[in-house]
Amino acid sequence: MQLRAQGLNAHLAQGLRPVYTLYGDEPLQMQEAADAIRAAARAAGYTERQVFTVSGNHFDWSSLLGAAQEMSLFASRQLIEIRIPSGKPGKDGSVALQRYCELLNPDVLTLVQLPRLDRQQQQSAWFVALDGAGASLRIDPVERRELPAWIARRMAAHRQRVAPGEEGERTLAFFADRVEGNLLAAHQEVEKLALLYPEGELGFEQVEQAVLNVARYDVFKLSEAVLAGQATRTLRMLQGLRAEGEAAVLVHWTLAEDIRALKRGRDALSQGKPLPMALREARAWGPRERLFERALPRVTDAQLTAWLQAARICDGLVKGLKHPEWPSEPWDGLQKLALMVMQGLR
Repeated sequence: MQLRAQGLNAHLAQGLRPVYTLYGDEPLQMQEAADAIRAAARAAGYTERQVFTVSGNHFDWSSLLGAAQEMSLFASRQLIEIRIPSGKPGKDGSVALQRYCELLNPDVLTLVQLPRLDRQQQQSAWFVALDGAGASLRIDPVERRELPAWIARRMAAHRQRVAPGEEGERTLAFFADRVEGNLLAAHQEVEKLALLYPEGELGFEQVEQAVLNVARYDVFKLSEAVLAGQATRTLRMLQGLRAEGEAAVLVHWTLAEDIRALKRGRDALSQGKPLPMALREARAWGPRERLFERALPRVTDAQLTAWLQAARICDGLVKGLKHPEWPSEPWDGLQKLALMVMQGLR
């Protein structure tokens, strides 16, 4: 049974399932979801707790199976937590987890915590067994476009809000820019606002004075910003990546790979292939699929040829070579390449 993060509390209020499996790489939301399940378990009488962390290939799975079947010495019900930081229980672990789900003890509630899983892992026998025995919850990162609304909901929990209309949108956008890619810091900044100011409406100046610049930037999110034509965000991310010490060669590879992917997709369209097939040729899926769907019909063969040539020049810049028509600083060259692509996709 798959659950959505937004529906977890409503689900728990209706009753508990024997097994809950959380998987994802967003620490704050993973912690909050786990805490909500623990609180519901305590309220339902699961007062004893055991934690098993699977690390390496020498974990004693028999101890886990035994613990789940033993009667508690101190409480009638217990919560067992199984943490698998690698997301790979191994062959023995796969068998043990399937066996565990077959022998569920009605007096035991199980919470399994995993990192982000790929599609193959989600289709593995052990994960299917866990999901079938209870409920699984995928914890996805909060994307930049969703962040202002997320911040507004968190503020509302403290009975605080921004001004209505354009001013409020500007305030939330400013807040989101300062904390992008760092959800834990975003949560902390919301908590700080609640301590600094009383309940009610907060103006832009109050938020501006209180919220620190704690954004962290992801080079692959930079790619999405470029393909979406978000010039201001792209420039801010390039500056942030540079300040964080990101390797210029990785940023160049990401931009160049996008150009090559666009070329493959454009070639497919030129051969008469339908857009869905062209997207597969470009290997565009997930959030990138929508961006490529917008970009491919707009870009021309001449533009792609120019961008590929520019990417080759940038490759030389990040390796220490100079070009008479390009900036000598690699990061300035990367900015020029990104702006060139964005202008062509308008």
